[in-house]
Amino acid sequence: MKTILITGSTDGIGLATAQQLLAQGHHVLIHGRTPQKVERVIDQLGQSYSSELISGFTADLSDLNAVKSLADEVNKQYSGIDVLINNAGVFKIEQPVTDDGYDARFIVNTIAPYLLMKQLKPALAKDSRVINLASAAQAPVDIEFLLGNKSADSAMSAYAQSKLALIVWTRHLATELSNEGVLIVSVNPGSLLATKMVKDGFGVAGNDISQGADILVRAALSDEFSDKAGEYFDNDSGAFAQPDEDALNPQKNEQIVQAIDSIFQQLVARG
Repeated sequence: MKTILITGSTDGIGLATAQQLLAQGHHVLIHGRTPQKVERVIDQLGQSYSSELISGFTADLSDLNAVKSLADEVNKQYSGIDVLINNAGVFKIEQPVTDDGYDARFIVNTIAPYLLMKQLKPALAKDSRVINLASAAQAPVDIEFLLGNKSADSAMSAYAQSKLALIVWTRHLATELSNEGVLIVSVNPGSLLATKMVKDGFGVAGNDISQGADILVRAALSDEFSDKAGEYFDNDSGAFAQPDEDALNPQKNEQIVQAIDSIFQQLVARG
């Protein structure tokens, strides 16, 4: 039995993944933005699976202090986390810019998972895995936009940049984390799946969500990912693939990771 934390697991791919893992007998830590959502999902899951296998945590991932508090609570309750699945993400939102002047897509999709992974290091067990939810939507990262000095051209541009930046830090930290016994990969679970994000963002019903859950379970548990540190899996093609070429530039990668570091250090210090 493994202990697995899935962010954004009160609906969509996260919830479907949680259901598959619970069915296999793993202990799943459900995360959501509000206590009401988390409690509702825990009650729902408890009707089909052992309540001893289900725990709940709440945090608004657009608030990095809440992310830090989430990690502190998990560290307090668990000495070993076997898998962290950074599934939560946003695309079209009512408040695209945070009170601190940063694009919310970068904060939630890129920087929150970075901070959560770093803060959970004490609880990450030997041979643990971190699975970052990427996307086929990828665009070269504008450092000035990442730093909050420019506005987004569109919601899609902001989203695509945030997802490529996630792939970048996954690749950048892969060797360091591997040396500490942590395998990290990024995964595009599939394009236009039937999630709330797709319905709200594109106005379409979307494709079968189970294909996204299937690949996340494989990434979390299967041997096929065990020697793929830092790599990107594209579930649209069903294979490991190269991300946008901007992610293959070591100098640009260093700039992006330094910008991410500076943002989360500034925001957490500001409290």
